[in-house]
Amino acid sequence: MGSGQQGSELRGLNASVLFVSMLGVGILIGFSQSIILNLIVIAFGFIYLAAMRARLKTALIALAVAFPLALGTWSSFMFFAVNHAPHTAWLYGTRVYAYLALGMMVTMTKGAEEVLTSLHQRLHLSNTFVFGLLGSFNLVKSIHDQYKQIMYSAMLRGDEYHLWQPRLYLRFIITALNWSGDLAQGMTSEGFSEGAPRTELVEDVCPIWQWVLAVVLIALFAVGAFVIRPW
Repeated sequence: MGSGQQGSELRGLNASVLFVSMLGVGILIGFSQSIILNLIVIAFGFIYLAAMRARLKTALIALAVAFPLALGTWSSFMFFAVNHAPHTAWLYGTRVYAYLALGMMVTMTKGAEEVLTSLHQRLHLSNTFVFGLLGSFNLVKSIHDQYKQIMYSAMLRGDEYHLWQPRLYLRFIITALNWSGDLAQGMTSEGFSEGAPRTELVEDVCPIWQWVLAVVLIALFAVGAFVIRPW
């Protein structure tokens, strides 16, 4: 479901390790003033994606979508800043792709279910939050089918719905409320109660060396960003 592992048998790093690494490095990037470190993050991210055999087409689409954002950021500082600041322009331009690379390392190599399960078992994410999100993800196809049904029913009445009309969204809200009740009843009938212990059907495996690697990577980036401070 979701992005999933893209046809690869390689498991790569644990989802929680990837998430913590992405969060730690991502926060540091926001305070770093180094273009070189941004480029290193971008290169590392795409090397990891290549090692995990992620879909090249999806990666290229993501790069293309992010290009106007990076170009707009770069041109704003390069041509419209009060003081001509090429370093700042390249810093913020490459930062867009650095964040993109970090995000793709998680979303293009791990599925939503695997990420949520790992965060639940390793970082103690709430049962209610995890199963609520999984239920929502599993309803995506039903939402698409419901949209077609709403449009067909309107056509049978000689009417037509458009995306800018509030009544279309009113129909969706009513349907969502019904689904919410059904989902809550289903979880209750399966014995789910908030805060109660649950048997884990899938055990999330995470070797200790992966956590050590995450800490080392974050520490190295912090040293590079605030001690070495390359261009």
